Amino acid sequence: MAIPKALILGILGCVCFCSSVLAARELSDDLSMVARHESWMVQYGRVYKDDAEKAQRFGVFKANVGFIESFNAKNLKFYLGVNQFADLTNEEFKATKANKGYKPSMERMPTGFRYENVSFDALPATVDWRTKGAVTPIKDQGQCDQGCEGGLMDDAFKFIIKNGGLTTESNYPYTAADDKCKSGTNGAATIKSYEDVPANNEGALMQAVASQPVSVAVDGGDMTFQFYKGGVMTGSCGTDLDHGIAAIGYGKTSDGTKYWLLKNSWGTTWGENGYLRMEKDIPDKKGMCGLAMEPSYPTA
Repeated sequence: MAIPKALILGILGCVCFCSSVLAARELSDDLSMVARHESWMVQYGRVYKDDAEKAQRFGVFKANVGFIESFNAKNLKFYLGVNQFADLTNEEFKATKANKGYKPSMERMPTGFRYENVSFDALPATVDWRTKGAVTPIKDQGQCDQGCEGGLMDDAFKFIIKNGGLTTESNYPYTAADDKCKSGTNGAATIKSYEDVPANNEGALMQAVASQPVSVAVDGGDMTFQFYKGGVMTGSCGTDLDHGIAAIGYGKTSDGTKYWLLKNSWGTTWGENGYLRMEKDIPDKKGMCGLAMEPSYPTA
């Protein structure tokens, strides 16, 4: 049976029309993404050396936005956002100095732990050291120099002791330029020593954080960490420690999810105005992203 010519032409016309609509939609989406990238460049002061680099970075930006939107569509306990790292691949992000704030220790010398006998019944249900004036404003470490090639928090504490304390930011501001270190600056804050929290023990970490802010190391290389925007980070996470942050509290959400409150150093556009929350008391003794592996704190 022969197919009428009119029917064939109609089908072809429909196919062409649908193809045109899809092409127009894709073009519109691309133009919208270009505008979004341009706006992002202005927001973060990003300038590329030539059109080729801009095109390459746009491709990365577009792929990252797609990942973020796809992740957020899952409606999990936390969500992602487009931030200053949006034109970096995850491999590039992990290689940047922004993600080199820590180098794992080969061997930790045993120290005392002054909070080991604190009763868990005596611990507050929630803690937020920001409300006590014990947390300084969020900073952005940026692409800083050798100081961000990684190190140990304990080594930083040793330096403070040896240096006779730390001066104020107003007395010795960060200039983001090569220069000689000043000596003889007045010590505005001093410490006597430091202690390590027992490793892989979120209970011990809770005892410490209930008493003071604590330095912790985490694996900050995952894409969900790279683009974290808000909520309580849950799920799988690595434990290849590569970034130092501060545990400044803990709490529980309305749905019963327990979390650690942490302070980062990537500016206020990352995370919850520079802070993040990670699930607390998970089955893995190392903690979310390894946060319970090597915590430590200074003592006055």
